[in-house]
Order: sequence, then C-alpha cells, then structure tokens
Amino acid sequence: MRIGIPKEIKDNEYRVALPPGAVRELTRRHDVLVETGAGLGSGFRDEEYINAGAQIVSSAADVWADSELIVKVKEPLPQEYPYLREDLILFTYLHLAASEELTRALLASGVTGLAYETVEDPNGRLPLLEPMSEVAGRMAAQIVAQYLQKPEGGRGILLGGIPGVRPAHIVVLGAGTVGTNAAEVALGMGASVTLLDINIERLRYLNNVLHGHITTLYSNAANIAEAVATADAVIGAVLIAGARAPHLVTRDMLKTMPTSSVIVDVAVDQGGCVETTHPTTHSDPTYVVDGVLHYGVANMPGAVPRTSSLGLANATLPYVMRVADLGLHEALRSHPGLAKGLNVYRGQVMHPAVARTFNLPVGPAEAIL
Repeated sequence: MRIGIPKEIKDNEYRVALPPGAVRELTRRHDVLVETGAGLGSGFRDEEYINAGAQIVSSAADVWADSELIVKVKEPLPQEYPYLREDLILFTYLHLAASEELTRALLASGVTGLAYETVEDPNGRLPLLEPMSEVAGRMAAQIVAQYLQKPEGGRGILLGGIPGVRPAHIVVLGAGTVGTNAAEVALGMGASVTLLDINIERLRYLNNVLHGHITTLYSNAANIAEAVATADAVIGAVLIAGARAPHLVTRDMLKTMPTSSVIVDVAVDQGGCVETTHPTTHSDPTYVVDGVLHYGVANMPGAVPRTSSLGLANATLPYVMRVADLGLHEALRSHPGLAKGLNVYRGQVMHPAVARTFNLPVGPAEAIL
C-alpha cells in the first residue's frame, strides 16, 4: 500500500503523523510518501525519512493524490477538502461531532474516514486518544499556572501558594486520562484540586492512589456550580467517545466565578464542556467572557511536538500497519476495536454518536464488514 504523510497546516501545529523510526517499520513492506518539511516542526529532517526508506514529495497535492492511505495528526482543513476522494483512506483525529462542515465535506467526497479518537481496545479504552490526552492534561495544569499570572490576564495567583498564603483552587471536570493527568500535575505544583466525575469507582480509586490529597465530588449541576464559584481555574476534561461534549459549566455559572479566573477547556475539540468556550489557536489562544479568561486551543499537544509525535506514533503505528498489511476491509473485520474508528465510508456516517449529533442515518455495518 502507498502511505502518505502530508505536512500539518493547522495553526502552529508542529506535530507529524509518523516520525522516521515508525516510517522505517512501514517501508519494509510498503511505499511511504512524506511531504518535504513534514517533520521539521518536530525536529525530524527530510534526510532522516530518506534514510528510513521514504520518498520525499515536494507538494501536499502530490502526497494526497499518489497515496491510498493518508496518515495525519489533525482533521483536514477546508483547503485540503479538494484532496479527498472516494478511493482514499484517511486515518487521523477527526472529532466530527464538533464540525458539521467537516462531516459534510467528508461525506460529499466519499472518502473513508478512520478516527483515532473512536478506536477502542478490548477493554473499551481509547488507545489512540490516550497519549495526546496525557499530553493535554499535563499541559493544562501548566497553562493554568501561566494564565493565572497577572501579566497574562489572570488573578495574580501562584499555583502552589507559599507558607502562610493559600494555593490556587483548581477544579477539574472529568476523571479520565486528561483530568487525571491535569490533577496530578496541579497537585505536584502545590495547588488545591477538586476533581468531579460521574464514575464513583474512578473517584474512589484516585482518592486512594493520591492518598487523599485531592477533593473528589460526584459530577452533578449543584456540585459543579458550588465548585466553580470558588475556583481560581477550571479545567474541562469531559469526553463522550465520538459525541459532542455536554455543557457542564453554564454562562450563569461564570458570573459566580472570581474575576480574572481561568478556564482551560481541553474538551473544546469535541465542542467544549463550558457553554462559553469556542476553539482558539496558539496564535490567539485566549478571550474573556464575563471577566473569566478562556483558553480554547484545540490542538494543545502541537506546542510540544516532539514529545507528542513520538507518543502518538507509539500508539498508532500498529493500527496503521494493520490497515496497510491487510487492506481496509480485512483489517476492520478482524479487529472490532479498529472498526469502531470508522466514522464515514462512501458518503455514509458509520459512527452512531456522529450520526446522532447531526441527525443523520447510520450506514449499515455490513457495507464494509
């Protein structure tokens, strides 16, 4: 199979889908085309890809046109829509529930869209989302620490405080991979952390492993409202696989928060779990609503691309190799968890959560399985 790796074009997106080490594994059995400069943002030179057996291609158009399988990091942007076609497999983060425009573009093109974020392992975990969730969660605490500084628009609070002065109160919504990593880093920096989730067993586990240094609350409207009212910062870490994130923090709740407090909504790429968040970019990351500073960058791990690219490839390479080795149909038939990554196929939505979001029919599984 001919596998293409185009350069990412999202604002300040420096990751690359596969580093040279992963490409070397693929070129043992397949042809790999890499757009020139695709790895530079992560510190990987074209020469390294050539040494790994890849062919360097001068333009994105040629990579897309000459490949059967495109492996990316982020979803296609409008300028990439013309490259989509019916006989192409696209394997990347799609987050379709957050963008009807992208969903319609994929359907119109007939492309086969495999989404990293809905692939499951035998235990129902999301193995291709997990490494970037780890990065985003750890970054979220760092970003909170940055934007709580007065010159950045925050309250002027040191995350860990000092003896005699209380630390910042950080509220984390969601105790999955993002929320757990955010809470651990915030705790490590000395903050007071309140973690909310609907899974009591998960809260019990985290309370035990963190030795009671964290406050856990069941996630309901009353507890969320009470927690955010005293929060110096809120980290949104809610995920419903394939679906739009629910709005847990409402506009009315913002009015109860301290002036110049901070919201970092990591769920923004699935629509956001705060009513007032919308996607922003690394170039223009923040805005203020009702005196609360919002950070809504939808590709946070792109700011630490070398770590992120290596971590992502560790997870994705076995799945990419499976599709390349077996072909799409056999790869999906033989791996039910990979089949759950199928979001669109030949003009049909194949993932139930995406279909529900846009009130579209779900394509029959037998069409491909």
